[in-house]
Amino acid sequence: MKMARHDPDETLSHRLVVPGDANHHGTLYAGALLRMALEAGYAAASRVVGNRASLVLRRVLNLECYQPVPVGRVLEIRARPLLAKKAYMVIGLIGSPLEPHQACWMDGLMSFAQVDDTGRVAPFPGDIEIEEPPDDSWRALVRRMQKLRQTLRAIDGRE
Repeated sequence: MKMARHDPDETLSHRLVVPGDANHHGTLYAGALLRMALEAGYAAASRVVGNRASLVLRRVLNLECYQPVPVGRVLEIRARPLLAKKAYMVIGLIGSPLEPHQACWMDGLMSFAQVDDTGRVAPFPGDIEIEEPPDDSWRALVRRMQKLRQTLRAIDGRE
């Protein structure tokens, strides 16, 4: 079996869907999905910022679930930084089953902010440069992020 080259900017998370994660249909409950996605997103953002990270979730920009995930499946969530500003970062998320040739079951965008000891937004403790994503699935999320950022600016005048 040929191993794919790992993107060093990606953070991988793996989770087994257990009965406690399920809804009344025996598939992954939306709240458990959000928890898993948030944990993966936070891990990716924290990894980028480094050991001086003090991050909070700012906004779930978008989360799409494409197919139900039954109990007993092991899921992989790939997380990658897509945008970094002075104290703000957007993480892209792609969830897929471990079985080969299975379609993506979710993707999304979450934003995180760096905060100081008082909980106020503060600059990241160093410059953060985001590399261009290496494949089409990430580039599709970048385009979605750009559209959402335009919409948010139009609605409330800021991100």
